[in-house]
Amino acid sequence: MTPRISFLSRIVHRLLIALYRHRGWHFEGNPPGVAKCVVTGAPHTSNWDFVFVLGAVEQLGLKPAFIGKHTLFRWPLARFMRDMGGIAVDRGKRANLVDQVVAEFAVRDELALVVAPEGSRGSDGTWRSGFYHIARNAGVPIVPAWVDHLRMRGGIGDPVMPSGDYRADMAKIAAFYRAKRPDCDRFDRLTSSLAE
Repeated sequence: MTPRISFLSRIVHRLLIALYRHRGWHFEGNPPGVAKCVVTGAPHTSNWDFVFVLGAVEQLGLKPAFIGKHTLFRWPLARFMRDMGGIAVDRGKRANLVDQVVAEFAVRDELALVVAPEGSRGSDGTWRSGFYHIARNAGVPIVPAWVDHLRMRGGIGDPVMPSGDYRADMAKIAAFYRAKRPDCDRFDRLTSSLAE
């Protein structure tokens, strides 16, 4: 049985959903039709990304999860972080982040892990590969999600099951993003890195 989220978490969640609706976001796409997946959110250019993802995932009927450093899951934030979908990971030298998240997929019936593959808003468009290894090792698809803050639009694509051929799988994902956001130069680095 899933524990009831705290009063504070419910209030914050409702405020974020109200903000998403108030700002007039438009979402494209359908639920991915899978209980477990890794959702790649790109480009990661704004602090509003979290609000959009929360609102979009709400529309899809999914419960989003995210990775957070284990030190954030201590009192007084522990319950709030978990209520918001946080998964605590140890990023120490001896800890394997991919294995930790794969283990979390193994014990859950549903998990939509949202990852910003660029890592930070200051990225030049280079993607880290951790999300791919998590999906591959957990045996779950990658669901690409895009956002356009200027037009207040975003959406989700069809699931891509990792085949083990990183370049081929990433070429499919890159093609999806380029088609949705041809104006975004942050995807130039992603596309060019696959051609190298």
